[in-house]
Amino acid sequence: MEKLSFVIPVYNSEKTVGLVVERICAMVGALETAYDFEIILVNDGSKDDSYEVCRQLVRQNEHVKALDFSKNFGQANAIMAGLRQVTGDFVVCLDDDLQTPPEEVPQMLQKLILGKYDLVYGHYANKKHNFFRNFGTRVNAFMQTVMLGKPKHIATSSFFVARSFVVREVAKYDKPFPYIPGLFLQVTRNVGNIVVRHDTRKVGKSGYTIKKLLLLWLNGFTNFSVKPLRWATILGSLFAFVALVLMLFVLIRSITVPSSVAGWSSTIISVLFLGGVQLLSIGLLGEYIGRIYLSINKTPQYVVKESIDGSIEDDNDDEAGR
Repeated sequence: MEKLSFVIPVYNSEKTVGLVVERICAMVGALETAYDFEIILVNDGSKDDSYEVCRQLVRQNEHVKALDFSKNFGQANAIMAGLRQVTGDFVVCLDDDLQTPPEEVPQMLQKLILGKYDLVYGHYANKKHNFFRNFGTRVNAFMQTVMLGKPKHIATSSFFVARSFVVREVAKYDKPFPYIPGLFLQVTRNVGNIVVRHDTRKVGKSGYTIKKLLLLWLNGFTNFSVKPLRWATILGSLFAFVALVLMLFVLIRSITVPSSVAGWSSTIISVLFLGGVQLLSIGLLGEYIGRIYLSINKTPQYVVKESIDGSIEDDNDDEAGR
């Protein structure tokens, strides 16, 4: 019998995570093909009683497992922790807020199997996020296409179904700042999409802030592409060429029209603009160097404080700290 593994990052969802688990169990039970299954809940430093709810779910359901982080490490790190725990033939990742309905999983799984895809993303026909979050998603999609070479017809999301071999390869990544779509694209380009329902958030609000969205984009184009550095080089070369042309122009003008006076405004604007470009390039280079430094010093992706069976993970343990 084949097995389904469900990975759910949990953050401040004490009122919804139980419903998600309940609906997953009902959905698997209603499938035409019989599957064994497991549900892995990863509590990402929730500030409410989410982990206590996870504990209760494990006691009530033998299919449920749970991990508790020592602090908030972010959704991507929580997903990575869950992917390292899975034992199924197919791995499903969905949110804890019921905006990604478990009832959509059967058609995603069917698309994966019949279409012979390695990975299938749920594509939201009508997203229920706010304007800011939707704008962030569009920027993220543009960045993935330009920086990572993602096919334009593919839309990524946190709702996906993947084959086990893809997950095993992605789980090998042990550096800080994982970017899940980038890791998937490194493993396979045999990716499909299927339109799924996206429900309105019923409890709480999205944990994505401006800072978190910016960090997400930064992870994408600094962890898996050197194109920003190349663009900085091209931009610097372009400005150097323009400066040379302007210098020749000024030299010739000073000879032919000695009475001409250079404009202070244009000079100040040019200095400020070029200075801004230089600082931006230096900052970008510093970001790359900083991430190299953190990787060399083995900054952990996450630290597992406790597993649901009560065993305490050693913070220095390789598996707990990855």
